[in-house]
Amino acid sequence: MQRIIAVLSVFLLLAPAHAAEPAADANARVAAHQITQPEGRFGWLTGNYRPAYVPPVDLANSNRLESLLRAGNLYLSLQDAIALALENNLDIEIQRYAPQIAEASLMRARAGGFARGVSTSVQTGASSATTSSTAQTGISSSAGSQTGQASSTAGSTVVTQTGSAIPNLDPVVVGSARWAHTSTPQTSAFVTGTNAFISRSDTSSVALQKGFLTGTSLSLNLSNQYLRTNNRSADFNPASNGTLGFNFTQRLLQGFGLAVNSRQITIAKNNREISDLTFKNQVITTVSAVMNLYWDLVSFNEDAHVRRQSLALAEKLYQDNRKQVEIGTLAPIEIVRAEAEMAARQQDLTISETQILQQETILKNALSRNGVASPGVADARIITLDRIQIPAVEPIAPIQDLAAQALASRPELAQSRMQLRNSEVSLKGSRSALLPTLDVVVNFANNGLAGQPNDLPVLPGRTRLQNEFFLGGYGSVLGQLLSRNFPDYSAGFNLNIPLRNRAAQADMINDQLAMRQQQLSLQRLENQVRVDVQNAMIALQQARARYQAAEKARVLQEQTLDAEQKKFALGASTMYNVILAQRDLATARSVEVAATNNYGTARVELDRATGQTLDRNNISMAEAVRGVVSQAPGRIPDLPPQQR
Repeated sequence: MQRIIAVLSVFLLLAPAHAAEPAADANARVAAHQITQPEGRFGWLTGNYRPAYVPPVDLANSNRLESLLRAGNLYLSLQDAIALALENNLDIEIQRYAPQIAEASLMRARAGGFARGVSTSVQTGASSATTSSTAQTGISSSAGSQTGQASSTAGSTVVTQTGSAIPNLDPVVVGSARWAHTSTPQTSAFVTGTNAFISRSDTSSVALQKGFLTGTSLSLNLSNQYLRTNNRSADFNPASNGTLGFNFTQRLLQGFGLAVNSRQITIAKNNREISDLTFKNQVITTVSAVMNLYWDLVSFNEDAHVRRQSLALAEKLYQDNRKQVEIGTLAPIEIVRAEAEMAARQQDLTISETQILQQETILKNALSRNGVASPGVADARIITLDRIQIPAVEPIAPIQDLAAQALASRPELAQSRMQLRNSEVSLKGSRSALLPTLDVVVNFANNGLAGQPNDLPVLPGRTRLQNEFFLGGYGSVLGQLLSRNFPDYSAGFNLNIPLRNRAAQADMINDQLAMRQQQLSLQRLENQVRVDVQNAMIALQQARARYQAAEKARVLQEQTLDAEQKKFALGASTMYNVILAQRDLATARSVEVAATNNYGTARVELDRATGQTLDRNNISMAEAVRGVVSQAPGRIPDLPPQQR
């Protein structure tokens, strides 16, 4: 047994420390968004009248961010950058509340209320840093421009309260109680036996009401009255009477049918799907923006490396010229030229390095809930672990297939189609409101009366009846009500015909015109999606061609500089020509870096345009909703002992 325990202990110690982090993060994220109903001893009774508990926002970063920090550096692969965005990005976190808002709207519609609209707008995300060096290198961010199309909305989903009224689907208990004392002067004592009629009455009523999707309304009501007066003509004083009634109303024209009265529930369910699609669109937009930020940072680092190489060449040229001036084989003015070139290259390097610092700040802000408020995150330098890979052969599908894939996958199109369905459903209510109102009304009521013999003196010449059936208290009244000793019946209909009906006609016209606009908007969006796909395809092909040309130009410039340096060593060239060759090589290298970056952003845009961003990057929507990515953080490269 000791050996078994020892072996298990070794395995537990060898297990990675972050293996349990995703599960812990998942529980924390779910708890941060879980809405709970009030509890307590009488929660079953008072819960419907107390606000639900909505947890406060969680501004803590996921454990993944801390696990990627080492020795003041943030080691970041592209997959880790995407995972951090899914876990910590505030644009995505804000959209996580949208489905819950839509769920609350669905609850409201199921009670008979009008569904609230949901927003379909998404945040485009941050753009990369830009400085004056971008004009020289050709590197610029495409995060803002590329994702700007992803933020297009499919129209407003605000629902106005038009169409036939929807019954209240939640049962309602209505109660009232009243105590009154009245003193009424009488012009004649013939009826009451007194010229000052005094009464004390206690009245109460309780009713249960409920509506149904068929256009039916039911109510069951019980009303009671206790009366004591100084009426000498009354046979019973005090007396109790009660009425137990049942009312049935059915709409036959306006507001009739399940389809009409359940339209807001259908719209609310569609809005729930629209909010899910909006969240998906936000994930795609944010991931695309973060990928562009990451690739731009990679390119900025490559550009800084090129600037360092150019500075090293300028420094070497300066040192060589200085030595030649000292031995008298070169004019002193050449030292000034070389030093000026070295200063220019130093300026370019400084601009490039500051641009990297700006880009790191922007990227860290996109991957953290509290931005750069944490000193550990603010001071950390990002070490990118991935590079843009350009395949030898580009696997491009036919444009027709890509367009069909985009039409089936883009969430904006699905949102627009769902909103068009909402408009069609709303038309049912507007069409029903055009009809006259015809309701069948049926009433049933049972009456009861009980009391005590009047103890006041009887009026002269009159007799007082003492029917024992009515003697008793409120129990006798209930017995009469349940026995239906004194029933009432009534049936009829209510008809309301508006002669001009202009309000309903105007609502119907507006709803039809709005639906036609949405149909055209859907077609316009489909056309734009096809254009996006074709432009993204062309941009990818163009970026690939530019990279190939830039790579070839860089190789030729390296050969040109080498030849110019050899000619200068032999005295067949001038220092000015060598400096020009160095500048051309630096420019060619920067153009190659920019062309590589353009290819990476073009690839990101093609995936976004075709709706394949999530599949291409192995993103699970279930994990995006929870805000926890199950994939373990990437391995940090081994560091030298002095940096650990």
